[in-house]
Amino acid sequence: MIIQQLHVESFRNIHSAQLSPGNGLNLIYGHNGSGKTSLLEAIHFLGLGRSFRSHLAQRVIQEGEDKLQLFSRLAAGDEEHKLGLRRFRNGDTEVRMDGERIKKLSLLAEALPIQLITPESFALLFEGPKARRQFIDWGAFHSDPSFYLNWMNVRRILKQRNQLLRDKASYQQIAFWDKEFLRYSTAVTEIRKHYVDSLNEQLKGIIGGFLPQVEVRVSFTQGWDSKTDFAELLQTQYERDLAMGFTVSGPHKADLRLRVGTLPAQDALSRGQLKLLVCALRIAQGKLLQQQLNKNSIYLVDDLPSELDKQHRKLLLQELVETNAQVFVTAIDPAAISDSLNFPPDRTFRVERGEVKVIE
Repeated sequence: MIIQQLHVESFRNIHSAQLSPGNGLNLIYGHNGSGKTSLLEAIHFLGLGRSFRSHLAQRVIQEGEDKLQLFSRLAAGDEEHKLGLRRFRNGDTEVRMDGERIKKLSLLAEALPIQLITPESFALLFEGPKARRQFIDWGAFHSDPSFYLNWMNVRRILKQRNQLLRDKASYQQIAFWDKEFLRYSTAVTEIRKHYVDSLNEQLKGIIGGFLPQVEVRVSFTQGWDSKTDFAELLQTQYERDLAMGFTVSGPHKADLRLRVGTLPAQDALSRGQLKLLVCALRIAQGKLLQQQLNKNSIYLVDDLPSELDKQHRKLLLQELVETNAQVFVTAIDPAAISDSLNFPPDRTFRVERGEVKVIE
């Protein structure tokens, strides 16, 4: 998928901007606070219906305005699509694709697969299993059409089960729900396992290029002991779940473990190495999507030069370019990017006080 045209209106400090990105590497530069990150955030918002900087969508609407508007023309091979989104200050969201109103935001993610790399991407390694589970589920969602419905059913039944536990229900009452919980949990876990196995094949070469002196092992944990029958576990842990008031084990506790030797990666690697590891994970995920579905992701890389020397900037940019995907990178100094390339960016944009200008 390629963004051919992008229109941003009343989004943070961007009052109105129109741009025609290049098909490959797009460099966006400007001082801190100029709006360059907001431009990436607008693309992310268009692709997922939410911000990567704030959980409160109203905060991204420009002060004094009642709504933000995003519009893009997309190209996928010979096909062209129009995608538009409005977010109102009262919380309402209106999304249209090719003129038809879309009610499920999951269709946005399907139409515009986005890989995000920001200084906050370390959350994937530091902030517990939730971020890593979301990383796995992004890939599972795109690689298997049945994943989304199975996972939604897991969440629905889990909510019901936890309420019964808080109400001190007997196991006989809960057992009915456990049959369905087991069914959907098994399906979700199998899809996740298969996805992580496929991802590992993509990761080997990329991690080897980025971190040649380090052996990183990536493994999937399903959320309960793999040697234990899950149906039996749910029953034997009933008393513990009852005391806790929630379900302790299950696919909602799944995780992706990254280790160097006997240590977690976050304890064994430097900040620069960790950034490269996160980049490797995102690039591998995008490459796998292209391999499985012949669909390219759009890469959003905020402040690419930070914590990377010129050699590693060059390695990362080369890997991004070789994906043949559309890439948007931001930097304060454009030379930090252009000096690490063997060719000029497809398109260069300068952002100043919320105004976006193309640099010929």
